[in-house]
Amino acid sequence: MHEQVVRAAQAGDQRALEELLAACLPLLYNIVGRSLRGHSDVDDVVQEALLRAVNGLGTLREPERFRSWLVTITMRQIRSHLAAARPERPTDHERLDTADPGADFEDLTIVRLGLSGQRRQTAEASRWLDPGDRDLLSLWWLEAAGELTRAELAAGFELTPQHAAVRVQRMKAQLDGSRVVVRALAATPRCPDLAQLAGGWDGVPAMLWRKRFVRHTRECSWCERFWTDLVPAEALLAGLGLVPLPEAGLRLPALRPSGSRTFRRLHRAGTGHGPRNRWAVRFSARPLLVVSTVASLGAVSVGAVYALTPADHQSESRLSASAPPQNSPMQAPAALSSPRAAPVTATPKPSPSTTHPSVTATPLYGSVVDRADSAPAADRIPGALPVRSETQPITIVTAQSKYESPFKGSLGGRWLMFYRGDHITVTGRGYFQVRWEVAFFNRTGLLRMPTWTSLSGKLFHAASGGGRRMDDTVPGATDLPHTWMGDPEKGYIVPPAGAQQMWNNEFFYLDGTVTLNENEIGADYNLSVTPVTRAQIQADITRQPGQPGIVRYGIVRDTGTDAAPVPQYLTRAAPAVPWDAPQQSAVVGR
Repeated sequence: MHEQVVRAAQAGDQRALEELLAACLPLLYNIVGRSLRGHSDVDDVVQEALLRAVNGLGTLREPERFRSWLVTITMRQIRSHLAAARPERPTDHERLDTADPGADFEDLTIVRLGLSGQRRQTAEASRWLDPGDRDLLSLWWLEAAGELTRAELAAGFELTPQHAAVRVQRMKAQLDGSRVVVRALAATPRCPDLAQLAGGWDGVPAMLWRKRFVRHTRECSWCERFWTDLVPAEALLAGLGLVPLPEAGLRLPALRPSGSRTFRRLHRAGTGHGPRNRWAVRFSARPLLVVSTVASLGAVSVGAVYALTPADHQSESRLSASAPPQNSPMQAPAALSSPRAAPVTATPKPSPSTTHPSVTATPLYGSVVDRADSAPAADRIPGALPVRSETQPITIVTAQSKYESPFKGSLGGRWLMFYRGDHITVTGRGYFQVRWEVAFFNRTGLLRMPTWTSLSGKLFHAASGGGRRMDDTVPGATDLPHTWMGDPEKGYIVPPAGAQQMWNNEFFYLDGTVTLNENEIGADYNLSVTPVTRAQIQADITRQPGQPGIVRYGIVRDTGTDAAPVPQYLTRAAPAVPWDAPQQSAVVGR
């Protein structure tokens, strides 16, 4: 940080103060986000650190050490926050329970920085570290990426550089062991002895299981190969850069409720009830100043700082795997419903007169959106699928996924998506099928729906089939309710409130280009995309119930006009975080 800017801010230059805050906000977000694993309290801790920095800026005697001083404040605030949260420092398992393991900072790191290969494994391995080493990793990661110096890292933990070097070496050894664990657990096929050892593991990274798995990999002739060709972690992270701020900004409230500690402290500072501080008075008197003006500076683009509540991305806690939801395994409990934030790039909303086909004879394309519907009678034979042009069969443009050829028992299909962050861009003028595998046998909970982004042209939801809705009862099952969404032993996967229940095969018509994103965060699912013809769809949805695996006829959704529905979670935008498509998408226009 330039010394003159710090001195100007200390002298009362408001613009210099704003410049300091704009420059340090991404760094603080990364430090706190990684330490707290993307917990919904990240923005609160960032705000507290900013407040303390502003309040204490006048006491900083060495402006050239501003960044080290700021890192120290931030790490102290993290420790204070954890201490206040519970009387003793939480265990690694407890912290995982607190921060939704399906929506943590590692997920954001992988998605927003586009990590793959050993970089991705390193991000996933950080979940296995001891709590103290996770805090150290939050700074060492930034040091390796060139965002912090070793002196700033040492200052953050209030250690000498020599002691910090010893701590870093110990942490790196744990990280390498965790990387090997990630590799071994992801191997296909998995080592039989490791599979037996993991039989009692609940799937949540924890210190005890890491030690058991590491010991196994060192002693097992099958798994010892995972220790070879490990690229040094610092080489993987060098130049990687910061995880970008949410494009909709951080939720940094301009004014907290009068009962909060921050509000009371600032109020006392500004009214004479307590030690006076000119920075506190300035900050308290203009509460919108720090975050609202930062957005207008070129140093960092934080967008509408108050627009996004992190709970939208992180409060979707998993359902119990031991009991179905109340009343029905297919109905999401009210407590799990998650209101969606506004999209990063808002799609113009249609006027009320165009949102309902009954109001106008010619609805605009994209104004009729899929909505949750009831299952039709199983023996209701569908009508004919309207005829649309198939002059350009669907082809793939780009794909980011670990391609796996179809194998016995897999969901089948041409292009497969198994992992969070996988996406496929398709183009053409014709039909394609999206086939679902709801993998409740791997991980249950609230399902993060796939999203459709970067639409150019038109996309319609044409039909649903495959012989069953995924919430249908599996024929012959006795452990009821047992559906393709779960069973009493494993638990259930539940769509978000208001989401349309998926069928085994969903059929779409595309005239243009669109990207389908696999947003596996929490509940586990897999998708495949396969070009099909209208005739193949008609044959699929008219298969007679009673045949093996066929529970019901399919349904036709296409009207043959622009009044046909578009999928939920569809946008013409290309959000940095693919699940930022709003649920009820309106994509009027081309």
